[in-house]
Amino acid sequence: MKIRIGLFFGGPSVEHEVSVITAMQALAALDNEKYQPVPVYVTKEGLLYTGEAAAKLESYRSLPALISKLTRVDLVREDDLPTLMRHGRKRFGSNVISPLDVALLLFHGTGGEDGSFQGFLEQLGLPYTGCDVTASAIGMDKWAMKALFAAAQIPHLPAVKIRREDWYTDDTPLAQRAEGEIGYPCIVKPVNLGSSVGISRATNRHALNAALDTAFQYAQAALVERAVTPLREINCAVLGDASSAKASVCEEPLLAGEVLTFHDKYQRGTKSEGGPAAAPSGAKGDGMASLSRRIPADLPEETAERIQQMAVDAFHAIGAAGVARVDFLMDADSGELWVNEINTIPGSMSFYLWEASGLPYGQLLDSLVDLALKRQRDRARVTFSFDTNLLQTARIGGKQGNKS
Repeated sequence: MKIRIGLFFGGPSVEHEVSVITAMQALAALDNEKYQPVPVYVTKEGLLYTGEAAAKLESYRSLPALISKLTRVDLVREDDLPTLMRHGRKRFGSNVISPLDVALLLFHGTGGEDGSFQGFLEQLGLPYTGCDVTASAIGMDKWAMKALFAAAQIPHLPAVKIRREDWYTDDTPLAQRAEGEIGYPCIVKPVNLGSSVGISRATNRHALNAALDTAFQYAQAALVERAVTPLREINCAVLGDASSAKASVCEEPLLAGEVLTFHDKYQRGTKSEGGPAAAPSGAKGDGMASLSRRIPADLPEETAERIQQMAVDAFHAIGAAGVARVDFLMDADSGELWVNEINTIPGSMSFYLWEASGLPYGQLLDSLVDLALKRQRDRARVTFSFDTNLLQTARIGGKQGNKS
């Protein structure tokens, strides 16, 4: 019997469109002999839709036209199974669209990669791919991530965190602190976004002000970090869970400028030196795979091995699972390395790194499903409640109640 797999993508995020491309790539790579795929498009308003048109990238060129072809659904627990049900149920006939055995999460950014959707699925008892609620939330919060890297003694750049409310109340002491602790040039980034959205480089106070204004358009807090100059960026993917994890080959994005931008990642022509084709067979849209890159990165063997070990260490430090991409900053002169961040649902699921490592995209997706089902089995062994007679004897004592 085929595994009924729901592919969830889109969502209320500035990375919405990138998520759609990642989903189309995954749909093309899934083994249809093994899976019964059900694409579930989540709008920017958080509404769920499904239908044949949701599986075609060209459908997303006009969202109103797409929505008119789809069926709005609700994800509920029906007959003890997580099930997609028609929204606004018909009085006659079945309202069941499809029960689901597992969810393949293909979100990027807030509202899907940050743990909120994962918590909803846990309430429904639906196994899902990738990190759990806690690791997802940490992976989205760059400040919390740094704290765990520090605890695990993983090299990372120090940062100053600035809250939007504090900045617009009195910016002078905060700017002075950033200049004193970080200095120029510096990188300013939203605390909880990916895909290089809202990131700027500042070389003076005026540029710092402008960079923070940009970052605060996308988040309530921003980080100010030292800019590494001269810079090489190295990425490495990790696949596994707390029991076992392995690293992919390393890649080096070929930078168009001093900061790798959203445009560099997703809107430039495809170029891969020594790497695989940009998209899996049958997929349309390159997503993160369109970035100009060198695979494997031109690194000494011992440096590549060190990066791979640091990537696995970072993966374990936040309690990650599934597939993640760990991004590194390297001083091009000294070779010093820092972990920049971990992406818990990486663009294109980093399939291009795994294909270069000898793992085809279809098998990568198989591994993600296996890990999701394994976690669900492990979770079933944990006791989450126990019988008591508390409500038989409880009394409300006065206005404040009685905790005794």
